[in-house]
Amino acid sequence: MIVRDRPNGLKLFLLMRGSIMPRIFRVLAFNILLATVVTLTHGALFHTKVTLTAIPFSLIGLPLAIFLGFRNTAAYDRYWEARKLWGELVLRSRNLARQCLHLIDAPPAGQPDPRRAMVLRAGAFCHALRLLLRNGGDPRELQALVTAEEWAAVAPSSNKPQALMMRMGADLAACRRAGLLGPNELVHIDATLSAMTSAAASCERIKNTPVPFSYTLLLHRTAYAYCFLLPFGLVDTLGFMTPVVVAIVAYTFFGLDALGDEIEEPFGLLPNDLPLEALCRHIEIHLREALGETDLPPPLQPVDYCLL
Repeated sequence: MIVRDRPNGLKLFLLMRGSIMPRIFRVLAFNILLATVVTLTHGALFHTKVTLTAIPFSLIGLPLAIFLGFRNTAAYDRYWEARKLWGELVLRSRNLARQCLHLIDAPPAGQPDPRRAMVLRAGAFCHALRLLLRNGGDPRELQALVTAEEWAAVAPSSNKPQALMMRMGADLAACRRAGLLGPNELVHIDATLSAMTSAAASCERIKNTPVPFSYTLLLHRTAYAYCFLLPFGLVDTLGFMTPVVVAIVAYTFFGLDALGDEIEEPFGLLPNDLPLEALCRHIEIHLREALGETDLPPPLQPVDYCLL
């Protein structure tokens, strides 16, 4: 996620980091070059005049802009729903820490305390979900929150968040059998675990259900055809200003098209994707604080304005 102040003045046009320009630079440059050639040849292609007026572009441009807007709205809905789900994980992990530490009684002296393991496992659950949504990564932060035996049991699983949640349920049942937890308290903690599982499953739904390919492909093709043919429709009217107008229109359409591609998959590693690593570190810090720890990992900071 790009974290920086909105630029002003000349920086507004020169800023590249966080802009969609790097993704569309080549096709935009080609479109401007084509418009320049069309202007110099007065719309002739292979010594044949291509006769087009602005009318078909007016008819197509408005529907194209509307459909690009609809598609970007759908992509942003996916992005915002994903962010709300991770906000739910932040909330539920804090609730779980409070419930485990205050609703579960301390075990007799000499017996292992399940409360600390359950609180840290909530952080491990979030790290495991991040790795699942990003198709892998470095599991060391996850391993640091569970015992070596637990990691050995969870590592072979194809869905590590679910495996960790199953162990959470087993610990909860063990506390109930040991008399450390009453039935009413058990219901409250189980509801929190269920909410975390629901948020994780919803994130998997977003990851595994992209925007229909045929819809995206249609918009890609239409936007490219529109922008490449636009110089032939404008050259007789605008003359030497054709490349300038084409550049503005192409930047808008290519940019909207590329922006939809970028934000419709919110769990990736692109600059405008969600900062899952920072969110997981945020959750881990608060869980460790709840346990009374003082040697806490530092919050992640943006690198070159990008927070991962």
